[in-house]
Amino acid sequence: MLQEIRERAQGWVAWAIIILISIPFAFWGIDSYFGGGAEPVVASVNGADITERAFNQNVNRTRIQLRDRLGDAYDPALFDDLRIRQQVLERMIRETLLLEDSAAMGLRTSDQAIRAAILSEPAFQQDGGFSNAQYEQVLRLQGLTPAAYEDSLRSELLLSQLPRAIRETAFVTDALADRSASLVHQERIVAYATVPQSSFAGTVESPTDEAVAAYYDGHQDQFATPEQVRISYLLLNAAALSRPDQSIDEASLRERYELRLDEFTAPEERKVRHILLSVPVDADRKVLDETRKRLQEVQQRITAGEPFAALAAEVSEDPGSAEQGGELGWVGRDALDPAFEQAVFTIEPETLSEPVRSRFGYHLVEVLEVRGGEPKPFEAVKEELIADLNSGSSEAAFFEQAEQLATLTYESPDSLIPAAETLGLEVQLSDWIDRSGGEGLFANPRVVGAAFSEEVLALGNNSELLEPDPEAMQALVLRVAEHREPSVRPLDEVRDEIVTLLETQQAADAAKAEAEAIVARVEGGQELAAAAEGFDVVDAGQIGRVATEPPPEVTQLAFSLPPPAADAALRVGSTTASDSGDAYVVVVSEVKEGDPSQLDPTELEAEARMLTRALAAADVDAVLAAMQARAKIERKPIVTDEPF
Repeated sequence: MLQEIRERAQGWVAWAIIILISIPFAFWGIDSYFGGGAEPVVASVNGADITERAFNQNVNRTRIQLRDRLGDAYDPALFDDLRIRQQVLERMIRETLLLEDSAAMGLRTSDQAIRAAILSEPAFQQDGGFSNAQYEQVLRLQGLTPAAYEDSLRSELLLSQLPRAIRETAFVTDALADRSASLVHQERIVAYATVPQSSFAGTVESPTDEAVAAYYDGHQDQFATPEQVRISYLLLNAAALSRPDQSIDEASLRERYELRLDEFTAPEERKVRHILLSVPVDADRKVLDETRKRLQEVQQRITAGEPFAALAAEVSEDPGSAEQGGELGWVGRDALDPAFEQAVFTIEPETLSEPVRSRFGYHLVEVLEVRGGEPKPFEAVKEELIADLNSGSSEAAFFEQAEQLATLTYESPDSLIPAAETLGLEVQLSDWIDRSGGEGLFANPRVVGAAFSEEVLALGNNSELLEPDPEAMQALVLRVAEHREPSVRPLDEVRDEIVTLLETQQAADAAKAEAEAIVARVEGGQELAAAAEGFDVVDAGQIGRVATEPPPEVTQLAFSLPPPAADAALRVGSTTASDSGDAYVVVVSEVKEGDPSQLDPTELEAEARMLTRALAAADVDAVLAAMQARAKIERKPIVTDEPF
């Protein structure tokens, strides 16, 4: 075929083709010819590109963080995809500016700061201290290498330096703190009327087909469904492989018993009491002999019948045990002075020792009881041994079958059935899930990522072997069974929803109009009860900013109205609850300022700290706004997962 092309590609046509191909090669290289040039970007900040790949990674990470933070309360429908993408893009733009300006100011992150941050991270600690094995495991589960993580951490710490420096310059004067406390603890005398939208439900007209269609066209995001897949999968679970095997022979069990004999033997402990006569470490022979002789006299008194406990209280120089009759309680090995321990674990129970020299002095020791030191009998641990041997065999079977599963699903990339038949597994089917994940196995980001990967979704292959929970010893291979492109539900399907929405909105608008009419009547001189006749009127009395009794919309409006002026007895306004559509008319008749002198000093300090943090945050926002105003920022239109 190549020869045929060469024979036909003659004359001026061939030369023209060669020239046209050569121009892009000469200027931009082979990538320009194949369309494989620069990676797509979503924004440019002073010439620094924010790539589409990095942007999508941040969007997905934000969704995962939302799901982790909210747990069972997480509902993807509550979070507008376009808004999330806009917020993530603006954050990435700010971070790019911060990194650029921080570098220009000479700010750096030291290796010592990186090390300190890693050592103090709770996720990398075990038993109260840093664990390198835990560090590497956590990074491995997140698909990161230590070098990549440390580079990311370096940027993260650098990002925080300039904002932290700005925040630390913020301060609040005493006068400003007093004024803030006065406003925070301000109280207002409030009355309000409720105008429910349900009162107007019977008065609204059914929306026309044109109105329904117009709403549908203008709010298609409300009726969108994201891209979804249903997953076929094979799950290999070590727990399911564990089946008691009572046929394990006695010899194997006894061999296992002998190997684990130490484990089945409780450490020997002895209940001890003693009498101590102290001797300095550097005592000479004369002092040692005199002390030993004194203790021998005590020994003779005990032998003669005097109570050990009474003599211990009388002569023992151990302040911790003398008053308890010399009792030290239960003691084990490796917890005592070596010479003292040897005596404790050598003498027979209820036998008085000869004087024993330790670094503390001379002791008389008596062992009261002994426990432990003997292994549990074979019959007592037989069931445990059987379970242990079964567990070991099931673990070995798991790893063997996991390897088979990986091999079989790789060799037959377009089906799970050969692997299922060979290993005796069931092909299971998930519910529909989108890129934000689902429940159970499909809440795992790695599993969701595999389901929507190009290899699985676009090419239709089986996934690689996945470990959703390494500690649970599970192995998973999946493939896409069904795929739904992102779409908008048809108008006919959502018509009734739109009609209900429009009728509810009309009723809410009527309630709002009535509330505004009541405001006008109150401003004209009527009492609220007369102006709002037919509706509930509540005298809330004196309320604070964090009052729980009136609806939040009432409290918010009450504290946003200006105080009554000298020529006005009250202030009045209306608002609408966003969730119910009910309208409220709020009347403020008096404002009582908070008195800082009545506050506890610690409370006043807390108010000052809160105000300082607020001013510091405002300063940081102002600096970032100035950076953005100076910067050359180019944003590309944001494309959501939905096709509109």
